[in-house]
Amino acid sequence: MSVLTLNGVSRWFGNVVAVNGVSMTIGPGITGLLGPNGAGKTTLIALMSGFLAPSAGTATLDGRTLWRNTDVYRTLGLVPERELSFGYLTGRQFVRASAELQGLDDPGAATERALATVDMVEPAARRVDTYSKGMRQRVKLASALVHDPGVLLLDEPFNGVDPRQRMHLMSLLRRMGEEGRTVLFSSHILEEVEQVARQIEVVVSGRHAASGDFGQIRRLMTDRPVRYVVVSDDDRALGGALIGEPSVLSVGLRPRGGLDVAVSDFGTFAVRLPLLARERGLRIRELVPTDDSLESVFSYLVGGRG
Repeated sequence: MSVLTLNGVSRWFGNVVAVNGVSMTIGPGITGLLGPNGAGKTTLIALMSGFLAPSAGTATLDGRTLWRNTDVYRTLGLVPERELSFGYLTGRQFVRASAELQGLDDPGAATERALATVDMVEPAARRVDTYSKGMRQRVKLASALVHDPGVLLLDEPFNGVDPRQRMHLMSLLRRMGEEGRTVLFSSHILEEVEQVARQIEVVVSGRHAASGDFGQIRRLMTDRPVRYVVVSDDDRALGGALIGEPSVLSVGLRPRGGLDVAVSDFGTFAVRLPLLARERGLRIRELVPTDDSLESVFSYLVGGRG
C-alpha cells in the first residue's frame, strides 16, 4: 500500500503562482481532489506524478522523491486530462506500447488484462481516433493500469463522458479503491466526487483549503447554520415547538409539507427534536440534512452562498 506526500509544495511559472505551500497525504482508497477550474489541480497531479518539479517543498511516494525518479513509475499510473495524440494507433497498440515501455515480461497478456478491466477488448482493434470521449478515457485508463500500479492518478476523468460511461468509470474507481490501491482523481464537478469519494482534498486558488471526510468538514463549520427538512404528522405544531429552542435559528413551512429548519448546534437539535415530538404526541416521519453535501462544503470553502 502506497502513500503520496506533499510537504509545503509550491510551484510557480514566472510570476504566476500555480500552487502555494500545499501539504497533504494521499493514502490507500479513493480520494477526490476538488476545486474550481484554475485552482491548481492539474499542477498538483503533475507534481504527484513526477512530471513537474516543485519550486519549493517536497513531493514523495513512500518516502522516495518523485521528480527525476523513474523507478516510481513501476508503481504509479497516470490518466491525464489532455486528449490522446496517438489517434493513428489502435486501442490495443496504444495499451501495448505502455506495457512494452514498462518492460513487462509478457506485454501481450498484460495488455489484454488491462483492456478487459476497462471493458475495451472488443473495440481495441479500432483506431483511437474513432473512439467516443468515454472510450478514449477508458483506453487511457487501460494504459495506466497495464503494469498493475498501486497508485493511480486521474485528472478530470469524467470530462465529456456520457452518463452510462460515467457510471462505468465510477464503478471501476470504486473497485480499485476497494482493492487497496491509492486512487486520486480530480474534478470540479461536485456530484462526481460525492458519488465516488468521501475523502476529499480541496484546493482553491492554489492553496489547500480543506482535507477529510466532506461530512466532517461540513460539521466543523460551526459559524454557519446547518439546515434540515423535517416532516411530521403536524408540521405547524412541531414548528411552533421548535421556534422556541435555543439551538434553532429559523423555522419555515414548506409549500408541499414539512419544515425548513436552520440550527446553530446540530448536536443539541438532534437530542431535542425527538423529545419535543414525544412531549407533544407528534411523529417525525422524515429528517433530512439539506446542505450536508459536497456542494455545500465547496460553496462554503470558496466563499459562495451561505
